[in-house]
Amino acid sequence: MSSLHQLWLNCEYRGKQEKLGVMASFWDSYKEFWSERFSFLSNYSNAIQRDRPLHPWTDSDVHQFIALDPVHGPALKSARDAVQFGITGSALGAAFTAGYAWKYSRSLHGAALSFLAGGVFGWTFGHEIANHALQLYRLDTLAAEAKFLEWWKNKSE
Repeated sequence: MSSLHQLWLNCEYRGKQEKLGVMASFWDSYKEFWSERFSFLSNYSNAIQRDRPLHPWTDSDVHQFIALDPVHGPALKSARDAVQFGITGSALGAAFTAGYAWKYSRSLHGAALSFLAGGVFGWTFGHEIANHALQLYRLDTLAAEAKFLEWWKNKSE
């Protein structure tokens, strides 16, 4: 093989590595960007990233935690009550938007898509109503959920 050919192959190899280096640095910055945006997920890492999963809990376990913890218990209770608003909003939104879509278009796939979209929108509006009705904006529900998971992990081990 000629030295010119070797030089060409060497330059080509370096070029591929530089491209991979650029992609690797892009990927690292991409991961860093989104890890900052979803940093709240680190609160759940001790319960999610385990060798053995946590045992499922029941409503009585949750009520026991609510009774034991005077700080995080009421916040967890309010967060659990807010789910009912979301479920109600989701059901109403799905039914009404699918009904309107069926009434005006008689399209099955349109009604199905409206059903899905209405469920998502209804959940969002229901959660916002719960946020104001139960004054969740004053509480740190994320900390209450993380504290409950920590308590459950300690209790189940």
